[in-house]
Amino acid sequence: MTSKERAAWRAKANSLEPIIQIGKEGISDNLISQIDDTLDARELIKIRVHLETSPKTPKELASELAGALEADVIQVIGGVIVLYREADEEKIADKKKKRGSGTAKATAKKKVKIKGKRQRQREKEEKNPYAKYDRPKFRGR
Repeated sequence: MTSKERAAWRAKANSLEPIIQIGKEGISDNLISQIDDTLDARELIKIRVHLETSPKTPKELASELAGALEADVIQVIGGVIVLYREADEEKIADKKKKRGSGTAKATAKKKVKIKGKRQRQREKEEKNPYAKYDRPKFRGR
C-alpha cells in the first residue's frame, strides 16, 4: 500500500468510532474471529486499546493483528489502532455457507400480521353481530 493510499484511508477513518476494545486479556481467538468478521463487513475499523490494562503496547498488538488477519495497519495513535482489509466476496460466501442458514428455530419463525383497529372491529362484528353496539360513539369537536 502506498503512502497516498494510506493517507486516504486515514482520512476516512477520522470519522469512525472504535468498535472493538482490547483490554487485559490481550489478543484471543475470539477477538481475532470477531475482528475478522468486522473487517469482512466494513473493510476499515478502529480498535481501542486500554493502555493501563493491556499486556502489550498498541504497536505490538497492531502488528500481531495485521499478521493474523492479513490486514494493513493504517495508523496507531495513542491507544487507537486503525486496520484495513479489502473485502473478499468469495471468502465471505464461504463463511456464510459454513455458518448455514441458521438454526431450526430461526427458520421456523412465524410471520405475524399486524391488524389495524378497524380490521379487528370488523372481525369482532362478523363473529358477534351485537358487537357493533360496542363501537365508541363519534364525538365531533
